[in-house]
Amino acid sequence: MKRIQFDTPVEELFSVGQAVAQHLKKLDIKTAQDLLYHFPLRYEDFSNVQTIDQLVPERSSTVRGKINAIQNRRSWRSHISITEAIIADPTGSVKIIWFNQPYLTKSFAQGDQIIVAGKLDMDKYGLHFTNPSYEKVKYKQIHTSGLVPVYPATQRLTQRQLRYLIQLSMSLARQTTDYLSFAMKKQLQLVDLPFALQQIHFPKNESLLKKAQERLKFDELLPIQLYTMQNRQIMQKTPAPAIEFNESETKKFVASLSFILTDAQRRSAWEILKDMNHQHPMNRLLEGDVGSGKTVVVGLAVLNAVNRGFQSVVMAPTEILAQQHYDTFIKLFLKHKIKIGLLTRNTKRISGSNKSTTKDNILINTLTGNINLLVGTHTLIQESLRFKNLGLAVVDEQHRFGVDQRKKLTEHSSPDNNKVAPHFLSLTATPIPRTLALGFYGDLDISIIDELPQGRKQITTKIIPPPERKKTYEFIDSEIKKGRQAFVICPLIDPSDKLGVKSVTEEYERLNKIIFPDFKIGLLHGRLKGPAKERVMRSFLDNKFHVLVSTSVIEVGIDVPNATVMMIEGAERFGLAQLHQFRGRVGRGQHASYCFLLTNSEADTSRQRLQALVASQNGFELAEKDLEMRGPGEIYGLKQSGFPQFKIAKLTDWPIIKKAHTLAEKLLAESPDLHVHPLIQQKMMHFKDSIHWE
Repeated sequence: MKRIQFDTPVEELFSVGQAVAQHLKKLDIKTAQDLLYHFPLRYEDFSNVQTIDQLVPERSSTVRGKINAIQNRRSWRSHISITEAIIADPTGSVKIIWFNQPYLTKSFAQGDQIIVAGKLDMDKYGLHFTNPSYEKVKYKQIHTSGLVPVYPATQRLTQRQLRYLIQLSMSLARQTTDYLSFAMKKQLQLVDLPFALQQIHFPKNESLLKKAQERLKFDELLPIQLYTMQNRQIMQKTPAPAIEFNESETKKFVASLSFILTDAQRRSAWEILKDMNHQHPMNRLLEGDVGSGKTVVVGLAVLNAVNRGFQSVVMAPTEILAQQHYDTFIKLFLKHKIKIGLLTRNTKRISGSNKSTTKDNILINTLTGNINLLVGTHTLIQESLRFKNLGLAVVDEQHRFGVDQRKKLTEHSSPDNNKVAPHFLSLTATPIPRTLALGFYGDLDISIIDELPQGRKQITTKIIPPPERKKTYEFIDSEIKKGRQAFVICPLIDPSDKLGVKSVTEEYERLNKIIFPDFKIGLLHGRLKGPAKERVMRSFLDNKFHVLVSTSVIEVGIDVPNATVMMIEGAERFGLAQLHQFRGRVGRGQHASYCFLLTNSEADTSRQRLQALVASQNGFELAEKDLEMRGPGEIYGLKQSGFPQFKIAKLTDWPIIKKAHTLAEKLLAESPDLHVHPLIQQKMMHFKDSIHWE
């Protein structure tokens, strides 16, 4: 076999046929380098080799012995092939049974010294190993000795095959160039990269494994730190309009509100207004629970921009949310001369008129500056849209608004294309723990609304075990008969659900035909096309459906003040942050509201998580708890963030995040473009190439 290179296709590796290559590709393994970076999920500890007389049933054990006998036979009950062997050492002998591996009689012969590792069973035939890992003593042990890696695999790709192929790629670990200098590694107490790559797969002991894991986690976290800090530096150098705080108009606006701003709203608004007075673009994230009053804070920022002669744009993730923002801003600015436009696929409006208008009319009014505030979906940046003088861009529930999108928006900012960027404000109702904020959002300043407005009702939250399901349906029935509406959330779409949780289509049929045959039921899931989703949500908002059965697409959804019940099937399948988001879809009106968590799980961890939701209505507390108990997963939309997914790092790795943050600051202080550190610069180029913005 020719020498393995980093880019050697897996098909060219020894013993890899087309079928195996296809299975590897399902794991995103296409080259030898991909094998090297296919890290274990966990490890089996076979480090303690025992004598046969020390073996204990129901325990994982490793023994070394000589094969006294080996043969194949057929099971009399089925067509299963059984290979039986007897191995012995000076203290005794033990039987080994392998199923459907008849080739082993050709691999092993009487008298061979082998090591076997696995769980011991005891039945009427006595003590024996069932399907243990095995190796001949004369070879290097990678399946039965020490800490043995267990990898992400497919149904037709065995751990044995993966270990063998990854061992082939170990020569690449020794060839890998370490991009960190000796001084950096010493200061950060990190091991060499080639050493880490060897130890992560075949560790000599647990101590060296931990050092390897720390180094490889660091390698995943550092590029994100550098990327976000470089973005911040770029933003600091980009010119933006300095929008001066208009104190008198702001006071009039606040006094005209029908409610009193909370301290958190005032604090957040002041942070935003101060940022807008700088000559470089604000890049701030405003986070607060559903219903915490983020929109009025945005209103204060828009008012200041308009009063100083600048336009604003607000982009929402859905047409209905854009419509709701438009309606809210019209109410907020009723006593102010602010012309508001709404531009979505299906709706084009300009405030002051009850009639719909055309897209061209909105584009002309935006270009001439007659529209002060334009509201729409994120497709606004793809339109042939030009502003006369854009000063503020607000993006709802898309805090990872990409560099390319910002660039497009900057190009729309003014007709003379003078590269002056607007100020950016992102909104999210998903509270972000500090580890996540530092790990992923280092380029953003963060304002937090951590208190709800006065008078906001607490949502009664209950865990519903199976025996109480009927009573819960009766309660929902009574709420609907009072004129209210209900959400029912299900984890999956298809009936072929191997996890055993409820399918949204099955649940829709059941509720429609059996539970609530007299009510109108709506169905919403991610496979519906955009316009169809909008129609369903609009119908529910207009009270044409009594119950909306939905998957998690409703998480960032609509404000339905009339909905008072949120019923979540398979609640244990969701994270706390997501459950809290669902709960926030109700309690938006004047009526008492309820969240029911239905679960069949009896696991203590599931119960603890759901009980945490019952005990707390504070999204920030729940976010920290969720990160601690479940890890980030997809809770914070990281798959949509554009960043490559972690293979080994976690956003709970706070000490390693701090190390990466410290080094990133030092490197960029020395060289903003990293040219004095060419290997790190090269790593960053690869990282940026791997980023995709959807």
